[in-house]
Amino acid sequence: MKSSKIASDPRKREKYLAIIDAALEAFAEYGYHDCQVAKIARRAGIADGTIYLYFANKEDILISVFQEKMSRYLEEVRAKIAGCDDPWEQLAALVRFHLENSEQNPVLANFFQIQLRQSSPQIRSGISGPLRQYYRLIEEIITAGIARGRFDAAIDPKIAREMVFGSLDEIVSCWVIGGQKFSLAAQVPGFLRLLRGGLVTG
Repeated sequence: MKSSKIASDPRKREKYLAIIDAALEAFAEYGYHDCQVAKIARRAGIADGTIYLYFANKEDILISVFQEKMSRYLEEVRAKIAGCDDPWEQLAALVRFHLENSEQNPVLANFFQIQLRQSSPQIRSGISGPLRQYYRLIEEIITAGIARGRFDAAIDPKIAREMVFGSLDEIVSCWVIGGQKFSLAAQVPGFLRLLRGGLVTG
């Protein structure tokens, strides 16, 4: 976002979010490289030049879409696990939400799995903050599980976090690239059995 003033102005914030939603759909339809800013503007129902009142360039739009959507995603994940006291149940709720939410929101899944995979250092830097928050959340659950004796004390929380996130990321990527030919929700029980076998004691 070009100015923090947008966040405090309800009308500007509304238009900003409309552009975010239009960009998400446009990136998924055309692909990042083939999606001109004009296509986003048309989908948002605004003049091309209006985009630049809110964003510096197309990279800025991509980063902003991710930051907005990932921020909402993290809020929803935390809400899902808030009612769970047991670390294993928290991790299971996170896994279930990750896969089911991806299946229910294929445009967002395409954006996360395909359109964000750009080589630009600016893009990588822009998306790193929200991703680190998600990594930390997974790692915190695993660390709590070890501290409470629910998970194997010999487990390295960072390696376990990479295993959890990396596996989820790969499953959803295969689903998106393969044309959504299988159910992500149906993968939850099997994936949780694998995790339980590797993490849970007793």
